[in-house]
Amino acid sequence: MAAVSASSNLALAPVERSPGYWRSVWARFLRDPVAVGAGVVVLMLLGLAAFGPWLAPSDPYASSMLNRLKPIGTEGYLLGSDELGRDMLSRLIAGARLSLFMGLTPVLCAFVIGTLIGIVAGYAGGFTNTAIMRTIDVFYAFPSVLLAIALSGALGAGILNSLISLTIVFIPPIARVAESVTTQVRGRDYVEAARASGAGAFTIVRVHVLGNVLGPIFVYATSLIAVSMILASGLSFLGLGVKPPEPEWGLMLNTLRTAIYVQPWVAALPGAMIFITSIAFNLLSDGLRSAMDNKG
Repeated sequence: MAAVSASSNLALAPVERSPGYWRSVWARFLRDPVAVGAGVVVLMLLGLAAFGPWLAPSDPYASSMLNRLKPIGTEGYLLGSDELGRDMLSRLIAGARLSLFMGLTPVLCAFVIGTLIGIVAGYAGGFTNTAIMRTIDVFYAFPSVLLAIALSGALGAGILNSLISLTIVFIPPIARVAESVTTQVRGRDYVEAARASGAGAFTIVRVHVLGNVLGPIFVYATSLIAVSMILASGLSFLGLGVKPPEPEWGLMLNTLRTAIYVQPWVAALPGAMIFITSIAFNLLSDGLRSAMDNKG
């Protein structure tokens, strides 16, 4: 899992949250113009996903063979048309919803499952930790791209199977980060004091552990969104993800690949959207990580 394991070392160390901690995090985040700009781009993309049907100038599914592969700037086709004469601007806007859904949902599901697994392993320690983490390590024998392709190929093409495959890919790195920060928090004085006072394991985890480990895990999970979008687009490009005629940026790259010598700029538009979205989420994740770093 080279694409996701390399960044697992970038997770923040857990810190005890003071009453004004999150206020100071927000203030530091706002002082980073790159992170703020990335956040604005992410909000715009989420707005496209939410209000795409009302923002699209035409029907993204309406085709016209007479108007196929129109260049950018053509009257009625601001960003040109695809191989079936469908308006590219409308399909890019409509594709934001499905593309972001395919990128965010696996990370969100993996965040919940991986955090639960990691906290259990980190807090329990001993044989439980060894059994869970050695099982997790098995997945690191496979690069994330190959694992996603293998799982999707075994499960079959389709949105649901792609989501399941990507969720399985992202659970191990999130679980490893969760286990690491939980192990650190488990030895803190306030956890030992709570244990000495007779508090149960569930109470200690809920009151003292969760609040101190969710921040670093969440920041790390946001860095996986860009990877998730690229993998989801790759699966669609290979025919293992979203099926035609749904507008999804990876699938649009696949269907437009034969037009690259006729209208290269039009064919490159879905790839540009994937690139911009990935960069925005990466910069946002870096900004959040810097803002949560108390060393500054």
